Amino acid sequence: MASTHFGFKTVDERDKAQQVRGVFDSVASKYDLMNDLMSGGLHRWWKRYTMAVANPQPGQHALDIAGGTGDLSIAFARKVGPQGRVVHTDINEAMLREGRNRILNEGLVLESMVCDAEQLPFPDASFDFVSVAFGLRNMTHKDRALAEMHRVLKPGGKLLVLEFSKVAQPLEKAYDWYSFNILPKLGQWVANDAESYRYLAESIRMHPDQATLREMMRSAGFGHVDVHNLTAGVVALHLGVKC
Repeated sequence: MASTHFGFKTVDERDKAQQVRGVFDSVASKYDLMNDLMSGGLHRWWKRYTMAVANPQPGQHALDIAGGTGDLSIAFARKVGPQGRVVHTDINEAMLREGRNRILNEGLVLESMVCDAEQLPFPDASFDFVSVAFGLRNMTHKDRALAEMHRVLKPGGKLLVLEFSKVAQPLEKAYDWYSFNILPKLGQWVANDAESYRYLAESIRMHPDQATLREMMRSAGFGHVDVHNLTAGVVALHLGVKC
């Protein structure tokens, strides 16, 4: 029986996706509000930076994996225009529903589908961009997901992985204190769910650091990988280019 981590716990890898689904079923309706509170609004700047690095052009095609409430899908749609294509996906139906409603409220109509990043239902070389913001750390087999992202990109296409990462050493103690003391209390107060935000703090510590993720992306076939540390490494943007 193969095992993996769910936060600091060890679980059967067949059960991880269901447990992650339970977390996001619980927090979906408060997800955007909690992001603003937890990051002091910085998540919006991190996503704007990601879009600036991506630099999508009218008519291009983008796949947003673990797209959740739709921030990057909406941003891509504004850039690629009606002649382009944006596909908004998430493995979690509750999150996808929140995102689809928000996309419609923004006056956009995008493809929106439940989708497992480890088994993408798209042909090879379909997209100019693949994005995944704060979703990779929840995936059971990150190597499989990265290989699938590489497969569906066109030659010269870009993978953008925006994810919590390894914070600069001088800030570690303060960041740990905030993560394990404040985040669960915020989760309890706002979303009536402390455990999901304790899982968030734990999952960040179990996620590969900047250098490890860079090598994983290279192993998945990306010939060029840049790492952009944001907010002292609290978050990192990994940009992989398919040769």
